[in-house]
Amino acid sequence: MLAASLQVIDNFLLQYNAGQILLALFIVSTLGLAPLKSAKAVGINVVVFGFIFLVTPSSLAPIQFRFLGIALLFVGPIIVVASRK
Repeated sequence: MLAASLQVIDNFLLQYNAGQILLALFIVSTLGLAPLKSAKAVGINVVVFGFIFLVTPSSLAPIQFRFLGIALLFVGPIIVVASRK
């Protein structure tokens, strides 16, 4: 039973590269943090995903996602610092 569901997920994910999957996870996690209304949590999320995008091997994702990771690493700390009261 479990093997059949894993095959469905595998067949779906084979259409995408790791960068696209990570981008979808980033968007979903950011939307998941929206009910918390915490800019600090969003900033930490941005920094974590920036680091993940940066260290993802280039064979798994195009170079554009590495540039996105660099941009997120710059924007994330700004959000965290701006969220302090």
